[in-house]
Amino acid sequence: MATKKQTEVGACGCDTQGQARKAVAVDPEIKSSNLKRLRRIEGQIRGLQKMVEEDRYCADIMVQISSVQEALRAVGRALMRNHLRHCATAAIGKGSPEEAEAMYDELMGLIYTHSR
Repeated sequence: MATKKQTEVGACGCDTQGQARKAVAVDPEIKSSNLKRLRRIEGQIRGLQKMVEEDRYCADIMVQISSVQEALRAVGRALMRNHLRHCATAAIGKGSPEEAEAMYDELMGLIYTHSR
C-alpha cells in the first residue's frame, strides 16, 4: 500500500499526482527529438502497411522492419538517458533508502526489458 509520500512522488522520483505519472524533468531538446523520431517512425509503419498490402518482396519488408526497430531503440535510449539524468538521480540522491532501492529495481527492469 502506498504511503502519502509515495502517492505524491513515486519511487522513481517522478511526480505521481493524479492518474498519470509525470517525469521530474524533461530536456526540451530530447523531447523535441523524440517527437520527430516518433513521427518519422509512424510514417515508416504506414509504409510497411502499404508494402504488405502491395505484396512487396518479404526481404524488403523485413529490412524496413529492422529499420523501425532500431529507430524505436534510439527513442528508448534517449528516454532512458533522461530518466537516469532526472528521475533516477532524484530518487537515488534525495529519496529514502526505500525509494532508492525501488529505483534500482526499476532500472534493472528497464535495462532487462530494453536490452531484449
